[in-house]
Amino acid sequence: MGVVDTLMVGRLGGAAIASVALGNLYFFNVSIFGMGLLLAIDPIVAQAIGAGAHEDAARAVQRGLLIALGLAVLVTLVLMPGEFVLGALRQPSEVARDTALYMRRRAIGVLPFFAFAVLRQTLQAMRRITPVLVAVFVANIVNLVANWLLVFGHFGAPRLGVIGSGYATAFAMWVMAVLTLVIAWPALRNVLRPWHPEATAWLPLQRTLRIGAPIGTQFFFESFAFGLTTLFMGWLGTATLAGHEIALNMASLTFMVPLGISGAATTVVGRAIGRGDMIAARRDALAAIACGTGFMCVSAAVFLSAPTWLATIYTHETATVAVAVSLIPLAGMFQVFDGLQAVTGGVLRGTGDTRVPAILHLVAFWGVGIPLGVYLGFTTPLRERGLWIGLVAGLAAAALMQSARVVSRLRAPIARLVVER
Repeated sequence: MGVVDTLMVGRLGGAAIASVALGNLYFFNVSIFGMGLLLAIDPIVAQAIGAGAHEDAARAVQRGLLIALGLAVLVTLVLMPGEFVLGALRQPSEVARDTALYMRRRAIGVLPFFAFAVLRQTLQAMRRITPVLVAVFVANIVNLVANWLLVFGHFGAPRLGVIGSGYATAFAMWVMAVLTLVIAWPALRNVLRPWHPEATAWLPLQRTLRIGAPIGTQFFFESFAFGLTTLFMGWLGTATLAGHEIALNMASLTFMVPLGISGAATTVVGRAIGRGDMIAARRDALAAIACGTGFMCVSAAVFLSAPTWLATIYTHETATVAVAVSLIPLAGMFQVFDGLQAVTGGVLRGTGDTRVPAILHLVAFWGVGIPLGVYLGFTTPLRERGLWIGLVAGLAAAALMQSARVVSRLRAPIARLVVER
């Protein structure tokens, strides 16, 4: 959806691209901890299903919905003061205002965004993926059409520009969540009703949060590293920020594939551990890593071979294209490391290991990536390319350390996660 938003407003110029892309980045940086927190549902439900403990799985899902409701309230409030935050972070004035307006419209879709995450994680653990695919496909079509109507004012709709893109994506989020619930109701019925009073019990809720909080922290360390780099790009000018956002937008799109494989890894490894089959857990972990890194090798080849063609899909503004063309090959370089760290993270979540990966991400991005990027970006002629080299280094460090952790973790038997007792 972020790709569609950016492509649609691309006709309005580099400032519009920067506004929407920065708004998406702001949205995900304030919601990324919550997204990670809800991923606690993955190993708990997958391992419970693998062990045949279906009531434990139902309580975990209902607990997840309560957490999603609380997160939605908090994130919506944080999205409101956009102008003040972006102004304090010294972003270009022509970008900050539209970004803030875009984010407030996106905030309308925060609740279904988190609710959909819970339903998606549940269906993944059940291996019922088709309803999610259908809902996401339809929601993306809705987002595309709504963007076309509201950004440009077609068929009598108001011409809202960047603001229209925010409304379109928020509406698409509601469509996605409701459609997932409707299509998957036969599979979800038994975990959503009857309501289990134990879902609100404090100790199981506390244990769930204890599993999810490190995942959210891990995601935050990574996402905020990219977000901080984007803020640095804003200090270098609007064209630099827009070109950076094009390259990052494309890298984020290809990242969806290993991210999906990461979710599959969590499910199959978690179910194997739930039934006590460590041989299958090791085999499935290796298969997931091969799939994720294999795809990213292909996408890296595309990024390295056709940066100009890829940049001009978004815009033909000379200054913006020049920056994007200089960064897209670097995006190609970190594709493989990005895929590897994503999938190994999913494997570790499937085993219930969440605290160590959070520490590894802290070291990789804030001990290696950001310091190196700041040094190269602001003390050498590399400028934006120096900042991106820092991102490459951070991803490489995370990928290598997490791979070593996977090998260590899967050598011995692993007990099932139980939060109910």
